[in-house]
Amino acid sequence: MVKGTALGPIGPIGPIMDQPTNNIRNLSLIGDTKHGKSTLLINILGVANDDRLTAYSLNYDQLLINLIDTPGDGELLHEVTASLRITDGALVVVDYAGELSVQTEILIRQALEEGIKPVLILNKIDKCFFEEQVDGELAYQTFQRVIKSVNVNLTTDKNSGLGDVQVSPEKGTVGFSSGLHGWAFTLTNFAKMYAVKFGVDVNKMMERLWGENFFDTATRKWTTENTGSPTCKRGFVLFCYEPIKQIINACMNDQKTQLGVMLDKLGVVLKTEEKKLMGKDLMKRVMQTWLPARQTMLDMMIFHLPSPATAQKYRVKNLYEGHDDKYATAIENCDPDGPLMMYVSRMVPSDFDKGKGKGKGRFFAFGRVFSGKISAGSKVRIMGPNYKKGLCEKIGRIAIWMGKKLETVYEDVPCGNTVAIFGLDQVITKNATLTNDNEEDAYPIRAMKFYVAPVAPVAVQCKVASDLNKLKEGLKLLAMSDPIVVSYRGESGEHIIAGAGEHHLKLCLKDLQEDLMGGAEIVTSKPIVSFRETVLERSSKTVMAKSGNKLLSIEARPLGEALTKAIEEGSIGPGDDAKVRSKILVEEFGWDENLAERVWCFGPDTIGPNMLVLNTAEEVEVQCLDKIKAGFQEASKEGKLRGEKMRGVCFEVRDTIHRGGEPMPISREVFHASQLTAKPRLLQPVYSVEIHAPRQGKAYKVAIELLEKQGGRVVEEEEIDDIDSPTRLISIKGSLPGIHSFGFSKTLRDESAFLKSYLFHHWDLIDEDE
Repeated sequence: MVKGTALGPIGPIGPIMDQPTNNIRNLSLIGDTKHGKSTLLINILGVANDDRLTAYSLNYDQLLINLIDTPGDGELLHEVTASLRITDGALVVVDYAGELSVQTEILIRQALEEGIKPVLILNKIDKCFFEEQVDGELAYQTFQRVIKSVNVNLTTDKNSGLGDVQVSPEKGTVGFSSGLHGWAFTLTNFAKMYAVKFGVDVNKMMERLWGENFFDTATRKWTTENTGSPTCKRGFVLFCYEPIKQIINACMNDQKTQLGVMLDKLGVVLKTEEKKLMGKDLMKRVMQTWLPARQTMLDMMIFHLPSPATAQKYRVKNLYEGHDDKYATAIENCDPDGPLMMYVSRMVPSDFDKGKGKGKGRFFAFGRVFSGKISAGSKVRIMGPNYKKGLCEKIGRIAIWMGKKLETVYEDVPCGNTVAIFGLDQVITKNATLTNDNEEDAYPIRAMKFYVAPVAPVAVQCKVASDLNKLKEGLKLLAMSDPIVVSYRGESGEHIIAGAGEHHLKLCLKDLQEDLMGGAEIVTSKPIVSFRETVLERSSKTVMAKSGNKLLSIEARPLGEALTKAIEEGSIGPGDDAKVRSKILVEEFGWDENLAERVWCFGPDTIGPNMLVLNTAEEVEVQCLDKIKAGFQEASKEGKLRGEKMRGVCFEVRDTIHRGGEPMPISREVFHASQLTAKPRLLQPVYSVEIHAPRQGKAYKVAIELLEKQGGRVVEEEEIDDIDSPTRLISIKGSLPGIHSFGFSKTLRDESAFLKSYLFHHWDLIDEDE
């Protein structure tokens, strides 16, 4: 039995954590920046978020809703990934008036890959009734266009188990909202009102309120096409849009007598003091009472998004690294009596009382219990990705993450719940799988796939030399708290942080100085762009290193882009069954069968997109093999051209002789030498960008010129049918080399254009020989 002290915005949390898993919803709130997620969050929870991933738990009518709000910025997609992994449903928030952005498309793709079911929220519809006074039919066509654009991206693999995830208003999976004014509705709201009047089932009425269904008020008949009569209107326009418009107009024009009649028919009762309000204040109060955003959002979460018991049945095959064992069965059934399987998706700083020194430097592990139960003081086995099994550790206290605070939970927390765990920050850096300490044959839950990479480094140093230890510790903690941040020492000894882009780095540096270094001042250099090193052809000759009784000969060759991407995406890696991997290499990538069976390892860090294989008939001594592998790991981590990580290189060991001694330094050098004989080249990161600029004026022309001047190229241009825009906007989609990316967004803003999305896309070859 769970005993908790947490109080959610709606009801107490603790007593319902051990409810049947059908009574739990784990959900993510996702959407592009500036589409209104924050205002919706205020209306659901009564609190605002700050551009970072934050979790909340709600008790709504004995249902436990765990809601994670995610950032909308394209450089923070890794935060969204961490949220989606431990949730089952997503509320996708889209500005109804704009085109579907690249960012939103990627968010939807991420959700589907994680097995997450979506509902759609068309936000900011208040603009229809104020700025533009949009005609009902035009508004319907605009809504329908956005819904169709979303559904184009909601296509799933028939084997995913997700089924049909297309959203549609008549199913109740599309909400229409004004986050700014705190009201929202689905067709269910209106179908219940009119079903009795027309003597039809609510579901039938919902179908009539969308699509090609028209009602003639003169003949009082429904048709499937507009008859052309002025009394014949689309069902949505006549029964949903126009009543809202009439209510809003009556409020804004102080037509209180007319308003009172309409509210009486709707059964909406205002308090005495509320009736004295005027204009926009009256409109907000009336609409919030009639169509409250909180109720609409909660109903969509409960009735149209899955419980853990439902979702884990089809998610298990994409979650669990193992096969049909007892752990897979327990996850599939969301079995509280099965073995513990919990996934920690990120480490979160526990200091929510900034400046008070409380919990400084400590982190809690935030994740989801997929099977079994977890309790304070229990001992757990910790497994990293790719089958790296760790030690057993005793966990500390357990808590519920409630936005800006943590509330302690006592005794056990069963599967289906998200939870914060203390006491593991010395052994978990970014993410991990937890199981019972005696479950030695469990496989880990699959590592997350990120859509952004740490390709934007910056050098950082402390302003005062005596703060050096603070800087070192702060960098360590920063790397722990962010799923993709990397901290390391440069060739000259400088401390370097690598993030996903300009905005991500800005947030990281702010966290480093203010939260992790206690306000100590830091100095940063201009951002550095990471490169990768690769080769274009097989070594022109076999490179041999010979010293006394040691000999090692190596050849380098390209892996090929398809295989390199497969390794980066996790479809091929060190955790694969050797026979299965060999078959894939032969059948899909054309490898020689004997060579495919002799893959030694991947690198750098044992998981990178480079391979070491044995291409000799002789066996290699074990002690020699370990030394050669270590040399390969070091060489692939720092290539010969400029000390960058290698990408897409396969090293073949052609011959080896070892009779004592230490061959590792020689092996590292021979790897570098073989790289130089295989036409080495540098790769630079390339970003996909979407720029919005008004057609009128110079902004559009300047945006094109700036993109091309920075070495980028335009891929597509498209007019944005934005009825709220005073000037027609143009969407410019293109690519931008990372070396020219910093400062790009600021220059655009100076010219009245703006960078709508900015996402790492691929690595591209630098033509010049270096």
